[in-house]
Amino acid sequence: MASSTLVCEGFLGLAAASSVGLGMPNLPVALVPGHTGVQSKEVLRRNILEVTLDRVVDNLLAAPQAAAADTEPGARDVVFRGGFEEVNEFFYDNELSDGLPIVPPTREKVEEFLRFTDRGADEVLGILLPDSRAATIWSIAVNGVMAGCRPEYMPVLVALIEAMADPYYGVEHSGNTPGGETLILLNGPVIKELGFNYTQGVMRDGFRPNTSIGRFWRLYLRNVAGFLPHKNDKATFGNTWRVVVAENEDVLKKIGWEPNCVDMGYPAGANTVTIARYTGGNHISSVSGSTPEQMLPYLADGMVKQYSWQIMFTVGQGMGTLRPLVLLSPILAETMAAGGWSRNELKRQLFEHARMPAWQFERYLRDWTMKPTWDLGQEVKLGRIPKVFHESDDPDRMVPLVWEPDDYMIAVTGDLMRNSAYIFAHNGVLGYPVGREIRLPKNWKTLITGVKGRHGAAS
Repeated sequence: MASSTLVCEGFLGLAAASSVGLGMPNLPVALVPGHTGVQSKEVLRRNILEVTLDRVVDNLLAAPQAAAADTEPGARDVVFRGGFEEVNEFFYDNELSDGLPIVPPTREKVEEFLRFTDRGADEVLGILLPDSRAATIWSIAVNGVMAGCRPEYMPVLVALIEAMADPYYGVEHSGNTPGGETLILLNGPVIKELGFNYTQGVMRDGFRPNTSIGRFWRLYLRNVAGFLPHKNDKATFGNTWRVVVAENEDVLKKIGWEPNCVDMGYPAGANTVTIARYTGGNHISSVSGSTPEQMLPYLADGMVKQYSWQIMFTVGQGMGTLRPLVLLSPILAETMAAGGWSRNELKRQLFEHARMPAWQFERYLRDWTMKPTWDLGQEVKLGRIPKVFHESDDPDRMVPLVWEPDDYMIAVTGDLMRNSAYIFAHNGVLGYPVGREIRLPKNWKTLITGVKGRHGAAS
């Protein structure tokens, strides 16, 4: 069947790359000059009539060109032989690295990683868009080696790719315009067993498990999912990978708060990973006060200031999928707990106080996102959104950022004695939070004891 896909000028490379992964490498496209979002109606009309229309007609009348064969090496094929520098040049030239030196993934090193999982090397965890490649245990080990991970990190890596393959996460959106980047949250005894940093500088590189596993995530997106800059990755500015953030479960246990994994459906004490994609974040310094009520305004104000166009994931494109994340330093969590607040109470207070005027909320939807949904009253009347968004016709009424208190995510980590918080702006349905249990191999205790014997400590 003849077809013609209209593509804005800046997305021609993306269209070519995406069509291959969709199984239509010769998909005919018609150029729309410039970007429609910054053109007047007159300019857009002229561009369509003078440029786009002729290409649409040509595509509909002519048979598409034959697609060239594009074969990839097999999973266990040796793709290159050489020294460290030569291997790194090969990987860089073939867009298989992130620009930093990689550890050459020799068969010996890959098989060492496979010792730390009971899963079969050829087991497929899912098919990842946009390139529609199979996510296999073998490919996880390969990219783990490249990222500088240690073999004992393998159970964490497998859980991460299981989460990546979950449709609720939406890996296909990893290269979208805002350039949101995934944050990995870690829970469970594995934090200490593998030597993750969960105190001062928790989001800083320099700790091997936090750093190398964060890098692994981005390498896997490149090499298996297929997100390459100037091709399937169309982030306007972009962000680099983030290190893994581990919760401080000692403090959580001390104050009686549940860890993040409980919100993801797992019991406290379980080894889990949680992934979600964020467009940015902000450090809230000097959250002062001796009671939770005195601290709340800092957090609520900081939360509101992080959100503008992202509320399209509250009402509009995402419909209730906005999941803001707050990282609390331990001393803040301890002060709140001493004042009688639980994690759920903090969520409830944020829901009640992190609000903006209805007119501003609607203006973001109307003017900042170019979305048709902007009349909150009409949406409530149609039963599409909760009544809290239209309790009156007063344009100055305060409305929440999310549908319900449980939409807020809370994690306790960072410097033990700093009164700070960090708030992440969530990318909604285009990176929805997903959790997975880290399944350790049956002989984990023996394996990890051997690791500690070789290294002195797992770190």
